[in-house]
Amino acid sequence: MTLLLMIAALLVLLALRVPVGVALIVPSLVYILVDPTASLALAVQQSTSGVFDFAILAVPMFILLGNLANVSGATDRLYDAAVALIGHVRGSLGYVNILTSFGFSWISGAAISDAAAMGRIQVPAMVRRGYSPGFSLGITGASSLIAPMMPPSIPAIIYAVTAGVSISALFMAGIVPAIVLVIALSITVWILTRKREDLRLERVSWKERGRLSLRALPPIGAAVVILGGILSGIFTPTEASAVGVAYVAILAICYGNLGWEKLRYALVTSVETIGGVLLIVAAAALFGWVLAREQAPQLAAQLILQVTDRPLVFLLLANILLLIVGAVLEPTSAILILAPVLVPVAEAFGLSPIHFGVMLVFNLMIGLLTPPVGLVLFVLSSVTRYPVTTVIRGALPFFVPMLATLVVIALVPALSLWLPGLMGF
Repeated sequence: MTLLLMIAALLVLLALRVPVGVALIVPSLVYILVDPTASLALAVQQSTSGVFDFAILAVPMFILLGNLANVSGATDRLYDAAVALIGHVRGSLGYVNILTSFGFSWISGAAISDAAAMGRIQVPAMVRRGYSPGFSLGITGASSLIAPMMPPSIPAIIYAVTAGVSISALFMAGIVPAIVLVIALSITVWILTRKREDLRLERVSWKERGRLSLRALPPIGAAVVILGGILSGIFTPTEASAVGVAYVAILAICYGNLGWEKLRYALVTSVETIGGVLLIVAAAALFGWVLAREQAPQLAAQLILQVTDRPLVFLLLANILLLIVGAVLEPTSAILILAPVLVPVAEAFGLSPIHFGVMLVFNLMIGLLTPPVGLVLFVLSSVTRYPVTTVIRGALPFFVPMLATLVVIALVPALSLWLPGLMGF
């Protein structure tokens, strides 16, 4: 009964549009005040323990890394190189959109950062070249979901810390599924543009392609530094985030693109995002402690095992739940609330927490394009000045490749587990 009341209170507060962090804290504090064996000092201890985690420090650093990459001109260089390489192909800017997002994902880690950067550059360019606003917005939104699948994925860090698994292993686990998403989106672009011969750009000389490709190498070098350092054991993922920030900052200074105004914008934007994320982390740590105290994971496992003893049925139920939750709850909050409950159940069914984590993260990323919350929808609307309804209509055709990718991720664990196994995780 206590669990039901707490969950009901959380849902009511969220329905009233109370900020997620506050909605998590209020029922937790009521529980502690009512329970004579608990105390406010314990509440403070549990909340701060969620934030004072060395691995969590990587989240603010990677957020800052993405914002510095945005203001430094790194995204423009990646975009110019992609246009030069494949601009002459029919529907080329659709493929450029995907390819640029794939390149930017190695230094972004968040769909919101990708959507803001790519939306600002690519949507106007595509519309000028004859692509419809809906298609341009839809492919930009869908390709932004590549970023949280690839290292350094911020949702992966949150999940890894919450579920107690290796961040490096989860980073590796997301790469092959991200490539599957790239292929699925590319096939969709080919289908939607196969009769549009006008959607080609002039072929660029090989000399110009080489020049623009060389200009794009330094931003790509950030991925080499971050992943190379982690996989070689030189530094941890958290230390890698700081090294990545330093690398991109030096790059921006060398480009001459890091004036005081741009630096201030990157820092202010990062602090705003980081503050919101860490408040949710602290509140979710307290809420999760209450759930664990009331044995929510064990009760959930018993309930699901009474419904089914088949892993495939559990995966189906889990995916449906995650798709619904992702549509109404911000991913960080959803991971912090659901991972402690669902991961033990998944392990009871013999599923790898690494594979389950990749599936959970991608599920919730689809929610970023799903009304009513859909943060990517609102980010794209904000940076492009198109109505949210236009963004939603444009995104609808791309749910087919996204859901197809989700099915493949869920049913083929080897896609997520092959690379971590190869790397010795």
